[in-house]
Amino acid sequence: MASSSSSPLRFSVKRREPQLIVPSKPTPHEIKQLSDIDDQQGIRFQFPFVMFYRSHPSMKREDPVKVIKEALGEALVFYYPFAGRIIEGPRSKLLVDCTGEGILFVEADADVTIDQLGDSMHPPFSYIEEFLHDVPGSSGVLGCPLLLVQVTRLACGRFIFAIRLNHTMSDSLGLSKFLNTVGELALGASTPSLLPVWEREILNARNPPRVTCVHHEYEQLTHTETSIVMTLQEHEKDMTHRSFFFGPSELKSIRKHIPPYLQKCSDFEVMASFLWRSRTIALQLDPDEVVRLSVMINVRGKQGLKVPSGYYGNAFAYPTAISKAGLLCQSPLGYAFELVRRLKTQMSEEYIKSAADLMVLNGRPHYTTVWSFLIADVTRVGLGDFDFGWGKAVYGGPIGAPPCTSFHVSGFKNSHGEEGILVPILLPLAIMNRFQQELLSNGIQYPRKIAPKL
Repeated sequence: MASSSSSPLRFSVKRREPQLIVPSKPTPHEIKQLSDIDDQQGIRFQFPFVMFYRSHPSMKREDPVKVIKEALGEALVFYYPFAGRIIEGPRSKLLVDCTGEGILFVEADADVTIDQLGDSMHPPFSYIEEFLHDVPGSSGVLGCPLLLVQVTRLACGRFIFAIRLNHTMSDSLGLSKFLNTVGELALGASTPSLLPVWEREILNARNPPRVTCVHHEYEQLTHTETSIVMTLQEHEKDMTHRSFFFGPSELKSIRKHIPPYLQKCSDFEVMASFLWRSRTIALQLDPDEVVRLSVMINVRGKQGLKVPSGYYGNAFAYPTAISKAGLLCQSPLGYAFELVRRLKTQMSEEYIKSAADLMVLNGRPHYTTVWSFLIADVTRVGLGDFDFGWGKAVYGGPIGAPPCTSFHVSGFKNSHGEEGILVPILLPLAIMNRFQQELLSNGIQYPRKIAPKL
């Protein structure tokens, strides 16, 4: 039985026993190395996504469970490493043992309609435990299935597709290539329109490795007594997850604080600088504390790297801006904005190669979490664009934000019908209330009603 303190909605979900889906044809049994970007400590975890699908007249007699199961088996022929298991080699190097054991699949039925879910169909998604069951023993990085899928039929004839990815295998763009293939095969194709490419050596360290760039994101700091991680642990019971909407009027309010000579900039840069500054104000830090903003930047298409279009591994870096908390909070927004804007100029072939070299030389460290804030823009990933026969998803994307991290998610509208970006944030309640008040003082209200753009 599912229920929520913020909603009277109650429903039950009946799940069948989990099963393994294997490639529909024989595949190579071999061991493949992950790249030195893939196996860093900071992405050794499972990453969940959810997609909501409406019914379609032409698919009235089709069962989404059957269609998607068959298409997954066919897609695994092309993406056969996903059917294997991660193992660890010398010096913490991760490899994929392509055993063909398969991915986990859960079939389920829920006595609830998509309209009843209504306002909950956005991050943070209240009922994800019901629609993406954590199968016991499946959530580890080593020796566990690399994908977990649950398809839940709803009482209205619609369905929910939820998936959990072992992040060491792929980023969200890599996962989207796999799911696009699943959709194409479900619609009758015999081969993917874009064939997958492994070639993880493209993002391996050089020989000999040499760190040639400054990587604030991997600085191993020791003053953890005042770290955000400890703050979050101390407030674990009152952690609050809220999503904030940024439409045309909200962005207009923020841009008023950007100097005229900086107005030709992206909405992402504006929002990232504004959120970093507002969050730092809410944390109420000592003015001399150093705070960080890391921006996840896709390296596909960057000059010199030659990452193939079919590459589905992790292909990103997170260059990091730093500032003393007092300077960031007391300066106009233009100060934070200029720091954020410089990050894009750092991204180059040399930067990503230097990051890979650092992984090998420094024992594959975790990215720094001391007063850090990591932002990723997933508005162009297309996680709601996969069509298994029922059209595109009403919503497709992450279920929410982990600690110290946030995503910019597209495809939503507010109560006035304005389209915009949704930003989920996770903070202790007292800090969240100060953060919300800071946004309100800049004309950004916490939305009472958000809906996927239909």
